[in-house]
Amino acid sequence: MAQAADTARTVILTVDDDPGVSRAVARDLRRRYGESYRIVRAESGESALDALRELKLRGDLVAVILADYRMPQMNGIEFLEQALDVYPGARRVLLTAYADTNAAIDAINVVDLDHYLLKPWDPPEEKLYPVLDDLLDAWHNSAYKPVPSTKVVGHRWSARSSDVREFLARNQVPYRWYSVEEPEGGRLLAAAGQDGQRLPVVITPDCTVLVEPEAPELAAHVGLATTPTADFYDLVVIGGGPAGLGAAVYGASEGLRTVLVERSATGGQAGQSSRIENYLGFPDGVSGAQLTDRARRQAAKFGAEILTTREVTGLEVNGAARVVRFADGSAIAAHSVILATGVQYRQLDAAGCTDLTGCGVFYGSALTEASSCQGQDVYIVGGANSAGQAAMYLSRGAKSVTLLVRGPDLSASMSHYLIQQIGEAPNISVRCHTVVEEAHGAEHLEQLTLRNTVNGQRERVDAQWMFVFIGAAPLTDWLGETVLRDQRGFILAGPDLTADGRPPAGWELDRPPYHLETSIPGVFVAGDARSESAKRVASAVGEGAMAVMLVHRYLEQS
Repeated sequence: MAQAADTARTVILTVDDDPGVSRAVARDLRRRYGESYRIVRAESGESALDALRELKLRGDLVAVILADYRMPQMNGIEFLEQALDVYPGARRVLLTAYADTNAAIDAINVVDLDHYLLKPWDPPEEKLYPVLDDLLDAWHNSAYKPVPSTKVVGHRWSARSSDVREFLARNQVPYRWYSVEEPEGGRLLAAAGQDGQRLPVVITPDCTVLVEPEAPELAAHVGLATTPTADFYDLVVIGGGPAGLGAAVYGASEGLRTVLVERSATGGQAGQSSRIENYLGFPDGVSGAQLTDRARRQAAKFGAEILTTREVTGLEVNGAARVVRFADGSAIAAHSVILATGVQYRQLDAAGCTDLTGCGVFYGSALTEASSCQGQDVYIVGGANSAGQAAMYLSRGAKSVTLLVRGPDLSASMSHYLIQQIGEAPNISVRCHTVVEEAHGAEHLEQLTLRNTVNGQRERVDAQWMFVFIGAAPLTDWLGETVLRDQRGFILAGPDLTADGRPPAGWELDRPPYHLETSIPGVFVAGDARSESAKRVASAVGEGAMAVMLVHRYLEQS
């Protein structure tokens, strides 16, 4: 008896144009292998190819294909030749009459036939099962790979392909990447009916083919929630970084009907960190993705709704309600709101970088692109913790990693433990007083022009990979004049609103704003978007929890 497949119901497919023979083959196969394998039968070569393409899109595995030689329109050899393009690893068997044995022998060279069986195969215990047992054992010992549910076919230097991979990875959606330049990528495109002119192509678990999908469409097809279940909540949290996730966990766990709204993926900048080693309770460190996944599951366990790919465009006050408006024109309302929108990396102001973004120039994408950097020279722009964490992570496989730092050293913005690790890494170098002046390349990054800010000397270096971690721009422009912000766009709250001893303009309550409360009562801010915040994961989580405590105080007095 062949081994049980290590994935759910691996397929054995049989095709014969004679319905009686087709049923008989399937019957004998089910009797022997039905508990471990899914038996699929077809009555023509075309219908069998359609079945194989559908199985391919779903990510199912096909171990053995049995085909009758004498079929109209498409004989067994012609069918197996095309089936080879869809499932090259499947073992192939031809069913023939005695008169067709010469054709079967010729097929060994044409379609790399594994075996041919003469009709009739009775008794199957002697003539069918021993052959298939050997073929199934050989298939199990081969290099077949179970394919995850979601598949992405794209080009290595396609910015849109990079965006899709980053979106799926950051939202913890399992996927497998296929380059359009590789045979398996071409087979998937053919099965999906695509010519590869528009990439990426995403094949979802339900076999839906998405061509160049935007984030909302992709989210809806891979099981991410995008639509709120209610119109009114106790608490709306805007932003899914550490502060937002902390607020969602504490809000939901304390009985508030809570919804978290995220425009892209939970985790924020911290979610892209390869290793956070100074977060309390993780002495061996934890990746941003792991921390984000745990926090997201924790919030969902307590009943918080988590919406992705929902862009917030406005915040309004309507009596006691706080109304949050979305880009598609819809809205939700709540008693209270926590602004945890965080920050984003500033764009590198150097010629050529905009055109090459996603094609060798990346902003905070070290985890997604790391596997492609094996054995190559990598440049990282920035001198804070995120840049240092990326340097350490990429140094495991890259030939060399060069940190480009505008300042005189790393001590101004990087934690001491990271500076020590970088100093001990043999393939990491630090170039201080250095900026990128220009990025060069046609379809992807090829070279960088670097400039020393002290002596003005320029140098042109070969580079295919550059990761940028500079500055922090708050994601608050959508607020306009709704709440007070400082000159850099960070949100003012609590004592910062009453620096002159008076409440902010328009404040109608007989109490001053709570510590994290903005210039609108019932609207709070937490994390990196707050003016003069600490810009650390622990402080952001703490502020998220503290903001919920203040929400309770606000609701009790409203």
